[in-house]
Amino acid sequence: TAVFAALGDPVRAALLDQLAVDGRGTATSLTQITAVTRQAVDRHLRVLASAGLVESRREGREVIYSLKPATVARSAEWLEELGRTWERRLLDIKALAESPEPT
Repeated sequence: TAVFAALGDPVRAALLDQLAVDGRGTATSLTQITAVTRQAVDRHLRVLASAGLVESRREGREVIYSLKPATVARSAEWLEELGRTWERRLLDIKALAESPEPT
C-alpha cells in the first residue's frame, strides 16, 4: 500500500516518470520538472524511497536517486493480476446475464 500511496501524488508520479527516463537524478535536477521547491522535491523523493520505489546514494556532496525497477515491476504485476481477476468476474457476470432463463 505504501507504493500506491506514494504514487497517489502527481508530483511524486512525475518524479518517478523522470527517473525512469533519465535513469538517475538529484533533488536539484528534478526540481526543474516540477512547480515545487527543491526542499519539497527532496521530501517527495524520501517518500518514494521509503516506499521502495527509488534508491539513493551519495556521490560527493550530492545524493543521486534512481528507480528501483523490481518494486515497480512487482506493483505492475499485482495490478495486472487484479485486472485479470476482474476481467474473469465480469465475463462470468456477462455469461450469467446472457444465459437463457430456466423454464
